[in-house]
Amino acid sequence: MNAITMTVTVNGEPRELTVPTHETLIECLRERLGLLGAKKSCDVQVCGACTVLLDDRPVSACTVLAFEARGKTVRTIEGLACGDELHPIQAAFVEHGALQCGFCTPGMIMATVALLGENPSPSVDEVKHYMRGNVCRCTGYKRILDAILDASRRMAAAPAPA
Repeated sequence: MNAITMTVTVNGEPRELTVPTHETLIECLRERLGLLGAKKSCDVQVCGACTVLLDDRPVSACTVLAFEARGKTVRTIEGLACGDELHPIQAAFVEHGALQCGFCTPGMIMATVALLGENPSPSVDEVKHYMRGNVCRCTGYKRILDAILDASRRMAAAPAPA
């Protein structure tokens, strides 16, 4: 078995891992680290259920090899809340009912984190364009769109961290 030993920061915690060269990031997160938020679904980068942030950019963890995260920072849904307090994006999704079965929700939320990091005040069309790689089979998209726009407003109105 060909394997690579690497250091990667996952949700703020440096981790040293030895991973097979064929292992995907989603497999590593779920099977090695027990981070089950991101979902393994399509394996071909079309559904967005596995979306995580790699150096603050959204990636489909099903098509990124784990060793490609060497020396980088990975952020998953598990690293989003602050203790028991939901992140404003998570809170908006809950309050708007932008989830049903929950399978796609972690990927949707992580894509939203990236979107609002790049564009804190997106238009409806910009949100639709950015989120086109994240699929939901349960809710339709109106509640998701409403949640994202509400999260944008909440985050803009929040005081800057000290």
